[in-house]
Amino acid sequence: MSMLSRASRGLPSHAAWSGFCRTHNVVSRRLPTLSALARYYADKSYPSHTVISMPALSPTMTAGNIGTWQKKVGESISPGEVLVEIETDKAQMDFEFQEEGVLAKILKDSGEKDVPVGNPIAVMVEEEGDVSAFENFTVEDAGGDKSQQQSKQDDKGGEEAAESKKEEKSEPKEEKKEAAPAAQESQSTGERLELSLDREGGIAPAAKKAALEKGVPISAIKGSGPNGRISKKDVDNYKPSAAPAAAAGGAAVPNYEDIEASSMRKAIASRLRQSWNENPHYFVSSSVSVTKLLKLRQALNAAADGKYKLSVNDFLIKALALAARKVPVANSSWREEGGKVVIRQHNTVDVSVAVATPVGLITPIVRNVTGQGLEAISTQIKDLGKRARDNKLKPEEYQGGTITISNMGMNDAVERFTAVVNPPHATIVAVGAVKKVAIPREAEDGLVDGVEWDEQIVLTGSFDHKVVDGAVGGEFMRELKRVVENPLEMML
Repeated sequence: MSMLSRASRGLPSHAAWSGFCRTHNVVSRRLPTLSALARYYADKSYPSHTVISMPALSPTMTAGNIGTWQKKVGESISPGEVLVEIETDKAQMDFEFQEEGVLAKILKDSGEKDVPVGNPIAVMVEEEGDVSAFENFTVEDAGGDKSQQQSKQDDKGGEEAAESKKEEKSEPKEEKKEAAPAAQESQSTGERLELSLDREGGIAPAAKKAALEKGVPISAIKGSGPNGRISKKDVDNYKPSAAPAAAAGGAAVPNYEDIEASSMRKAIASRLRQSWNENPHYFVSSSVSVTKLLKLRQALNAAADGKYKLSVNDFLIKALALAARKVPVANSSWREEGGKVVIRQHNTVDVSVAVATPVGLITPIVRNVTGQGLEAISTQIKDLGKRARDNKLKPEEYQGGTITISNMGMNDAVERFTAVVNPPHATIVAVGAVKKVAIPREAEDGLVDGVEWDEQIVLTGSFDHKVVDGAVGGEFMRELKRVVENPLEMML
């Protein structure tokens, strides 16, 4: 069924089309299945049309920001073409349309922030000749914003509740009435009324303007005019006595900058706060030798003839998956669904890899890591990381996963750190930088024969104690250490 179905033109205005009807599911190359609200209007003699609403591009999305409109009013759109860029709580995504039509009106301009899901953002028609009829079409004509409608309903409900309480209070009750205080006559001195400027000394308009422009606190200026009136000359001659005094006077020049939080930053803050408050964290650290791993990596890259280039993180992702298969409790999650509480133990290991982007942290997922080789893992990581930084990930590429890794080893100043559990996961492993450490060198007879340098990293596991007990977390870290220090197991 076409989403841009036309209403019959000869029907009376209020009997034509009314109410809401759902568009068909939109399946695109980049987006999941969507369902956008559409409403047909015959009132005000508008031609038949469809109101496009803010879609929900992810399960956690409640509002979005309008990016760049890829189509202008009057332009046609074909199936698969991008209508508008929308910033969700996770990434900036393209809203691809799967129906033919003409953009008749843009109701939310580029840059609009926090537009709730379901609110009108545009109007589509089938015929280009109908576009001019929607020049003055507004959000109110499209049914108004959902948030405003909800507010009105809440206000109406509050008024009804207040009226109900008022009727209850109106029932006759025998109460003692306190005597009202006697009225008092106002006193007057009989003198001429004074303006507040005259009473307080005041400030000349030109002086006030100059003070505001220069950021001079008016309360700190001593006026030289009649009754202490402040002149422009007083403002020009003002000199702050000291820095503390200026601060106490409330200097108008701020020494900070407020940066509005993006939708993604708000989502990160909400999830991390929820994780920290609801998941009892504990941490287990282990110093792990990577000398053998680095030698294996060097040999494999040298033999690759430029086909691939493995990173230390590729090996660690593989090692993490192998350890999770050995200790499956670490590859589990806490679930509260349908009134039941379960611990879901996953049969595959899908590793969420923390990637820093210009707008915040996101965790693209490498699926079924134990079933893939190092080359395939490395190729996926490079592709996912690039598209994450370009805000081009699909929702299914960063939603889900069973265990997380966060690597700050590229910063040699970070020896170790602890990470916050990524719900609903029960485990996240934080990776520090590679450091050279002096260790005892054993001779053939088992005695210490000096020292040698060993390259090591510190791995720190963060665990949700609801799912992973302390002893189990320690066992997982021991298994992870064993695999990393014996990297040939990753080749099997």
